[in-house]
Amino acid sequence: MRLMISFAALFLSVVLLQLSSGGVGPLDALSGLTLDFTKGEVGLLGSAHFFGFFIGCWWAPRAMGSVGHSRAFAAFAATGAIGLLAHMLIVDPYAWALMRIASGLCVAGCYTVIEAWLHSKVTNETRGRAMGTYRSVDMGASLLAQLMIGVLEPASYVSYNLLALLCCASILPLTLTTARAPETPSAPRLRPMLAITRSPLAVAGVMVAGLNSAAFRMVGPIYGQEVGLRPDQIGIFLAAFVAGGALAQVPSGWLADKYDRRWVLIWLSVAAIISSGFTVLSATGGTTLVMLGAAVFGFTTFPIFSVASAHAHDFATSDERVELSAALMFFYAVGAIASPLGASKLMEAFGPMALFVLMGLAHAVLVIFGLNRMRARATPKKRTPYVYAPRTSFTIGRLLRRHRDRK
Repeated sequence: MRLMISFAALFLSVVLLQLSSGGVGPLDALSGLTLDFTKGEVGLLGSAHFFGFFIGCWWAPRAMGSVGHSRAFAAFAATGAIGLLAHMLIVDPYAWALMRIASGLCVAGCYTVIEAWLHSKVTNETRGRAMGTYRSVDMGASLLAQLMIGVLEPASYVSYNLLALLCCASILPLTLTTARAPETPSAPRLRPMLAITRSPLAVAGVMVAGLNSAAFRMVGPIYGQEVGLRPDQIGIFLAAFVAGGALAQVPSGWLADKYDRRWVLIWLSVAAIISSGFTVLSATGGTTLVMLGAAVFGFTTFPIFSVASAHAHDFATSDERVELSAALMFFYAVGAIASPLGASKLMEAFGPMALFVLMGLAHAVLVIFGLNRMRARATPKKRTPYVYAPRTSFTIGRLLRRHRDRK
């Protein structure tokens, strides 16, 4: 209990930050459509967000080293708030893309500070409880953020102002805490080839995971609107995706620890292909079926990043874990940057169903590649425990390292 109380300020900052950053994606999509942006321009906003996220992951450790954790957090949060407030001052898709780079920078920077702080304070005895609470808080806030779209009017200064207020409020708990700030961690080296040499299948898996998550979160509101959902129903549609993913963590973790992780990854992708088809077919079956389709799609796709990551760590040594986590995040970001723009262009050309056709095809490629990799080498006999790996910052690898090294 004392541990949780000591982290209360960090967790409150996470909740407020997630409510702000999680709401801006769907709000931008609906606002863009209201302002007659093309679908491609709306997709560009999502891609810009993940480009800013990637930059922030690398800049944050250096900023912490220069000005300290609290000041760095305040600077990143202020950057995100400025981007939010500027939306209704300059109504232009390319200007909004620059603002979304700021929001991505804010998310990556703030999460890096929070996770570096957590890493320095936990011990081997408290790490599991602290990480479990952190993941629950983050996932719960993400769920609430999707539901907020039902009360946020598109293309309204008031809506963006509310999100900016939440972003600014996230500064207060962390900067006012009396807990002593930790030492600044060194930034992991970017070694993409490390991930490729350890597991090409894991690299393909995390890229598909990035494609899924970014396309659904950033372009999903367009799909929802085109199949007849109201704004409040679009919020439930997005929340169903997150809820389905949260429910999948326990069974997927059990399967990944009991069976060959390559088979788990392949069968998850097969299930994702089926759920993509079900989502397309359910579009004309009423609101309940559309929501169920989103939940099933989240259930089948959300665990792919963690399963692929666990498979890659099976081939790594303890000293490589942090840099391997950073390399996998790099490939996740590559998929996430490319997919919103690509998905929106396809929807513009072929209609809303193209979103799930694209993701179904990506999983079909992953299945074929996975079957091919199974013939290349055997899975190691000694495996790391399955760990749910949030895609929040490169620093998460430090927090998860001890979990993966358990025998």
